[in-house]
Amino acid sequence: MSLIAKTPHPPYYAVIFTSHRTDADQGYGAMSERMVALASEQPGFLGIEAAREDVGITVSYWSDLESIKHWKANLEHQEAQKLGHTTWYSSFKTRIARVERDYGI
Repeated sequence: MSLIAKTPHPPYYAVIFTSHRTDADQGYGAMSERMVALASEQPGFLGIEAAREDVGITVSYWSDLESIKHWKANLEHQEAQKLGHTTWYSSFKTRIARVERDYGI
């Protein structure tokens, strides 16, 4: 995964997942890698960025809301979500936003 995702010219969508982890690893690292690989195979996926300190923040980019809906419904992703709820996260929030502008160097 590159540090900064190479996204197309807007508009597109960002799914922002913010979390606090529990102390349990129980396969978290392997599942995280699998979810990035699986997401990157999904139609409409544009890229991903992640950072972790006290708060983990993962932002995935998608071409449209339908692609996000299909990703949420993916069976492997649903299993990871269940494990997140029961084992890996003490709290989390998911936000979906439309990107209207982007710029950088």
